[in-house]
This record gives sequence, C-alpha cells and structure tokens, in this order.
Amino acid sequence: MRLEHYIEELLYRYNCVIVPEFGAFLTQTKSAFLKEETHTFYPPTKQVSFNAQLVSNDGLLVSYMAEAEKTTYEEMLKRISALSKDWRNQLEKGERLIFTNIGKLWLNKEGKISFEPALKVNYLTTSFGLSSCVSAQITREVLKEQVVSLEEEIPFMITPEQREKKQMRPYLKYAAVVFLGLALGFTGFRFYTENKATNLVVQKEAQKQVAREIEQATFFDVSPLELPVLKLNASSTAKIQEEIATQYHIVAGAFKVKENADKKISQLQTKGFNAKYIGVNKFGFHVVSFDSFTDVDKALSYLRNIKNSESKDAWLYQE
Repeated sequence: MRLEHYIEELLYRYNCVIVPEFGAFLTQTKSAFLKEETHTFYPPTKQVSFNAQLVSNDGLLVSYMAEAEKTTYEEMLKRISALSKDWRNQLEKGERLIFTNIGKLWLNKEGKISFEPALKVNYLTTSFGLSSCVSAQITREVLKEQVVSLEEEIPFMITPEQREKKQMRPYLKYAAVVFLGLALGFTGFRFYTENKATNLVVQKEAQKQVAREIEQATFFDVSPLELPVLKLNASSTAKIQEEIATQYHIVAGAFKVKENADKKISQLQTKGFNAKYIGVNKFGFHVVSFDSFTDVDKALSYLRNIKNSESKDAWLYQE
C-alpha cells in the first residue's frame, strides 16, 4: 500500500491532507514570478509544507483510501496508524523519508521533523501543463532626440539607427548638418531639372500646334494676317506638370500581405482620409499613404497634424 500515492492525489483537490498520528501536508497558492537574474518565468503553483502538530484524524485520507482499496473505514484506519508508527521509527533512527513527488522528511538536531518540498510536480490544477521557461532579454531600438527633430524637417525617410548604449557623439551633429545641406542641394537641383523638363515638354507641344495651324492655313490658302493666334490650354499644361511633379506621400503603414494593405486603405477612407496604395518598396512591402502632395511644405504640415492626431509612426516618403 503506497500511502504517499493517495496523498498526492488528494493534494490536487484539497489544501490540507492529514495522516493520522503522523502529521499534515499543507498547500499554499504561490503567484507567478520572474527571476530577473536568470530571466526565468515560473507559473502559479501550490507550495507544499508539513505540520507535525496536526495529527488528529479528519477522515479525509482514511475514507478516500478505504473506497479505493475496497475495504472498511476501520480496517483502513488501522493500516494507516501502523504505517505512521513505522515512519516515526525510521525518522528516530536518523533515516530520511523520501516521497518522490511530495518531498523529504527528517529529524533535525532539536528532534523536530524538517521538511523539504519537491518541486517536480505542480498541484495547482489551473496551472496544468505550464512549466518554467527562460526568455532572452529584449533589446529595443530607440531613436535619439536629434534624429527625431531632423525627421520633422527633412522631407525624406530616415532609417533607424543601430543599437548602441553610448550617447550620440558630438561629430554626428555636424555630420547631420552637412547631410541636411546636401539633401537640400539635391532637392533644389532636382526641382530645377524637373522644371527644365516641363518647359521642354511645353515647348514641344507649342511647336506641334504651330505646325498644325500653319499647315492648315497653307492648305486653304489663308493669308498670314488671317492665321489664328496660338493659345495653349492651361489645364493640359498643368496636367503635364502634375504628372512629372515630385510626389510626397504621408505613409500610414507597410504590409507584407496585399490584402492587409487594402484593408488599411478601406479603414482610412472610412475615416475621411484620401488614402491610396503607393506600391511595393524595395523590401517587398506594400505601402499605404494617408494622402499625397506635390508641395513639400503642405506635405510636412500635413505630417505634423497626422503625428499629433492620428499616428505618431507616420512618416514622409518622397517618390
């Protein structure tokens, strides 16, 4: 008869299991906790202890074992009493009682029973299946205040910095200023190039219209004084300029799956934003914007409003 086996079964259901004439095994719920030095997480558990003062029979263990062993209550009480005396004799001889899933019992120098619980079994049923686990420390990327301020001024994306614990070195400030000057110079050169391209397109369109008018006047024998005055359509010219103008997109997010990008566009359009799909970037993500502008000042102003009201993670992308 393995008495400790029945004690284990009862510890799952009750907080106190008394072994008549020997002592009581008690359980107390212990909350989950984390050991920071080892990064180990422990789930909630029942911590087992032993009290040698509680020896009066409460009937729980005897009734449970009598039913399991198919015997009478009185017979089972005799068996447990005999086993309890045997356990006490072993302890008095200096031996240790080892219950694999409960703990160890022995007599200390003062002649009192000491108990060391076993940690292999968790008797808390709500934590069934949970075990301790170790998690590596998480290192997070933090953008420095200097980079954040530059992002609000420069109309292009700034990639996240590398992780480092040291503060930003002084020479990086000067490098940022030089970088800002180069960026502004590049933007001005591009603006000049695009305006030049626009003028060339308009001039070619004008030359084509002049050639058509002269050809028509020659065919119908119209005098030079009767040639019509050439007028370019302002709307067509504006359309040509708009097609080749630089686009500034206020990015709302980038998604690996196209369906998620479409869902984001629908959500933003429901809120009243002029959201649209920009395309796939070089990393293979589908980019969605709150709105797009051809004027960099309007784009930066809109970006600040979006950061304050809708999303702090929004950023400006120059196409």
